[in-house]
Amino acid sequence: MNSDHLLDRVDQPAGTAGAKPRRRRRLEDVGTPVMLLLQAAVGVAFLALWQLLSGRVVSEFLISTPLAILGRLWGWIVTGSIFPHLWATVEATLLGFAIGSVLGVFGGVWLGLSPFLSRLFNPYIWAFNALPKVALAPLFILWLGLGIGSKVALAAALVVFLVFVNTFAGVREVDNDLVDVLRLMKATRRQILAKVVLPSATSWIFTGLKTALPYALIGTIMGEMIASSRGLGYLIQRSGSEFDTAGVFAALTVIAALAVVFNEAVNLVQSRLEGWKVVSR
Repeated sequence: MNSDHLLDRVDQPAGTAGAKPRRRRRLEDVGTPVMLLLQAAVGVAFLALWQLLSGRVVSEFLISTPLAILGRLWGWIVTGSIFPHLWATVEATLLGFAIGSVLGVFGGVWLGLSPFLSRLFNPYIWAFNALPKVALAPLFILWLGLGIGSKVALAAALVVFLVFVNTFAGVREVDNDLVDVLRLMKATRRQILAKVVLPSATSWIFTGLKTALPYALIGTIMGEMIASSRGLGYLIQRSGSEFDTAGVFAALTVIAALAVVFNEAVNLVQSRLEGWKVVSR
């Protein structure tokens, strides 16, 4: 007899040998409320450990404390000094993400539908991707100045290739049977693109968008740290130059919160568009 069947029989109470065995509850099956409580508990435990170790095991000057960071954040909010920096970072991030996403999707679809062009531009695309994008920051500052333009350009440069690669892969994975059916029905190239190609590649595109979104924020922060008078990156740079560890961690906390909000926004848009996706039968 199979050992799995023996285990199932041992787990069954007496007199229920013929009954269907109950499915064991697994940790990954916990509901959302329970998971949220567990996540909150992990966060509280981490902060409590941090508060306990700071000043005892590790110098408070190096890692500050959660209470000091919370106090710095509250001070920024009460005085309103955080909001111009927050808006500057959000504006540059969203603009860079939008520009990079549009260019990435357009390029991925265009080259994905043209094997000849994809072969023609392949070495140039990978050569551009190999460039360290942070090395482009001085050029963007030289070309676009110290304002928002250079931050937007750096964010877009980090986003465009990530979105392009995923879009290109999604277009190349489109079911050819669906395309052939529409061609038999005398569909135009635009109709094939709208009815089959883009819906089929939606999951790939959103994978690229979710991957690229943190990089848009990173690009903006890097640009602000290099040359800026506003933004969360500037706030980190200023706090570091003043040896204000709590200020650095407070700005990092705001950046992390922004990343979570942006990611949830992309997930919401994706959930609304999932019904648009075409699945081959």
